[in-house]
Amino acid sequence: MLKEERFDKILKMLSRDEKVNYSGLAQELNVSEDTVRRDIEQLHNNGLLSKVRGGAIPILKNPLSFVDRASYQTDKKEIIALKAQQFIHDGQTIFMDGGTTNCSIAAKLPIGIKLKIITNNIPLVQVLSNHKNVEVIFLGGIYNTQTQTTEGVKACEEIGLYIADIYLLGTCGVDSKFGITASFFGDSGIKTAMSKAAKNIIALANEEKLNTAEPFKVCAMEEVAVLITDLASNDSRLDGYRRKETKIV
Repeated sequence: MLKEERFDKILKMLSRDEKVNYSGLAQELNVSEDTVRRDIEQLHNNGLLSKVRGGAIPILKNPLSFVDRASYQTDKKEIIALKAQQFIHDGQTIFMDGGTTNCSIAAKLPIGIKLKIITNNIPLVQVLSNHKNVEVIFLGGIYNTQTQTTEGVKACEEIGLYIADIYLLGTCGVDSKFGITASFFGDSGIKTAMSKAAKNIIALANEEKLNTAEPFKVCAMEEVAVLITDLASNDSRLDGYRRKETKIV
């Protein structure tokens, strides 16, 4: 049985029974439990089910699922900001670029969290002013009044001095073929430099950004570790982005 056929059967069994376990799936699919575990892990990372101890449950049945906890949220940026919190931990070095989504993420950080944040986003600095344990490194360069960010050669050179654990990438366009793209040349330079200097790229995109491509290339979808959207992770509109390299949240 092909892997894709196993995936289809696992999801159909899950829809019918509302819970599956490793041993039962192994017997039903005539494969080892190790194979089932890998299948469940990949389906979980692609947002199609929730992995639990011993097996899996449907994504919307998970009491820890963001979809249930934030169903009352109407602001798409707020939804993305809440989803992003699970990837931010004490001691990390983080790139945060321009835009209001990163400001929304920063506004929800625990007040005592210890981080090093490297940014070109001027409004973000004010948002972080009450976080005494967050070291903010602001990038130099040319000030862009339209985006309220710095950009240019100096800013990109300064980015190259650091290695970030994660890069919270505010997207302009996200497309399964063309990858992450930017609307402005100066912004694309910042995003590309941060992408190259980060261990993991976490792309932030509301529904309107999906399946769009702007003029300036940032990185391929294969380079994105996590794609966070305002949609439920098992929404069919995200099917084109499901790949082994990318976790969908």
